[in-house]
Amino acid sequence: MKSDLIKKGLERLPHRALLYATGIPRTEMDKPFIGVATSFTDIIPGHAGMRDLERFIEKGVHTGGGYPFFFGIPGICDGIAMGHSGMHYSLPSRELIADMIETVAQAHQFDGLVLLTNCDKITPGMIMAAARVDVPSIVVTAGPMISGHLRGKRLSLVNDTFEAIGKYKKGLLKDSELDDLEMCACPGAGSCQGMYTANTMACVTESLGMSLPGCATSLAVSAKKRRIAFHSGSRVVELVKKNITPRKIMTRKAFENAIRVDLALGGSTNTALHIPAMAHEAGVSLSLELFDEIGKKTPHIADMLPGGAHYLEDLEYAGGIPAVLKRLRSGLNNTLTVSGRKIYEIADRAEIMDDDVIRPLDRAHRKEGGIAVLRGNIAPDGAVVKQTAVSEKMLRFRGKAKVFNSEEDAMKAVLAGKIRAGDVVVVRYEGPKGGPGMREMLSPTAAIAGMGLSDSVALITDGRFSGGTRGPCIGHVSPEAMEGGPIAIVKNGDTINIDIPGRRLDLLLSEKEIRDRLKTHKPIKPKITSGWLARYASLVTSASTGAVMKDRI
Repeated sequence: MKSDLIKKGLERLPHRALLYATGIPRTEMDKPFIGVATSFTDIIPGHAGMRDLERFIEKGVHTGGGYPFFFGIPGICDGIAMGHSGMHYSLPSRELIADMIETVAQAHQFDGLVLLTNCDKITPGMIMAAARVDVPSIVVTAGPMISGHLRGKRLSLVNDTFEAIGKYKKGLLKDSELDDLEMCACPGAGSCQGMYTANTMACVTESLGMSLPGCATSLAVSAKKRRIAFHSGSRVVELVKKNITPRKIMTRKAFENAIRVDLALGGSTNTALHIPAMAHEAGVSLSLELFDEIGKKTPHIADMLPGGAHYLEDLEYAGGIPAVLKRLRSGLNNTLTVSGRKIYEIADRAEIMDDDVIRPLDRAHRKEGGIAVLRGNIAPDGAVVKQTAVSEKMLRFRGKAKVFNSEEDAMKAVLAGKIRAGDVVVVRYEGPKGGPGMREMLSPTAAIAGMGLSDSVALITDGRFSGGTRGPCIGHVSPEAMEGGPIAIVKNGDTINIDIPGRRLDLLLSEKEIRDRLKTHKPIKPKITSGWLARYASLVTSASTGAVMKDRI
């Protein structure tokens, strides 16, 4: 066992003395040492219930014949960090999480890992670490929140709080209604209720084969989630005994499965950052074009929030990810999963319990999957849009640019009523380097939607979007403005053409005019010049490559 490096032999006598100081009995010393990385915190609803799951993981590890050691991993709630300087830290935290797990796992020579996670950047960060360390690992996502309820109406965080701001500014909501919404939209522990980034990543993780069947959609605080936590703890010991490591599971074909499920569900555009980053750590090369290639062959079969009508609890009661695998079986690869079962066996055992929530392929909502990759003279290296959250009338759109060099400036203009039908809001210098940290633009996009403009106004950015964003919002524009990408030379009043079916994003200027502007362009000064974010900005790569960190300076 790997842990023999810290517990076997004469020269490890001091090491054993320190281990015994933790309270480990002598009888347990020869068992596999399992590191349990937990991102429990009181401030994230998706993580506040993890203390309970920790107990069941611990019971499972002991039952399976291992010995668990818990260590903490930080988390950021994107909803709480949204719309202010805190959002600079969200995407960079993914790299810190991967580095921290690598550090603790390698320093203590764990034989296996259980990764207890839930929210947006924490799940991909943990999986990146698992791929990098490559000891037997299993992921437990803590589960989605149940829907809120108010006067007979179901509620979700994004659609009923972020978008409420725009509705209020337009006079559609009263103060008392805002008070009710903020008290009722999020009734307890769990990740936000729609197919936003946290739940999308949970579904990706299960489809990839890194968590047990049913884990992604089983609800927070449910007995089912406790049982999955228990079995995950027990199962990781079996993975250690059989030496089934993440890189044996996270293959190119497994990533193809994960992308296909993501696109069928209409998942968050953030997966176009996280899946390539996870694949990079697993030694698998994935291009942005793969999303488009698979998307054109993958129908959109689940109409999930924010663009659709269904909550994660609906997907759970319809059969969860195993039922989605059953529906998509003919297009999937029969890859290995941490359960020991292959994808086809999981699909064959599944039952689809609601044909409206998980539609048959011949009755899909759309012929293509959720994410489209656009290119053009604004985005030579690509941009992404959640096309399943765009109305039919806005799939093709031409408008006049209104340009902002920060999210805050754009938000002020939106709330001041300065954005009108026919505008294309351009928010730049919010990319991985320029932000730094590639902030999510949920506040302005939700305000635009709340003000009833999502069918007449588009937004493009070198930043990114929450999984809760809907409407013609195009992000990850690459190269970003801080790297001198063409988005940096767009001016107020320029005409921008968006053609999502044609996969185009273009500034309607002559090539000569674009070249002349680029020659004279000077980027703005970095917004942050000290601390972790300055170091991050100097090492982070483009959104088109997953915004991973350079391996060397």
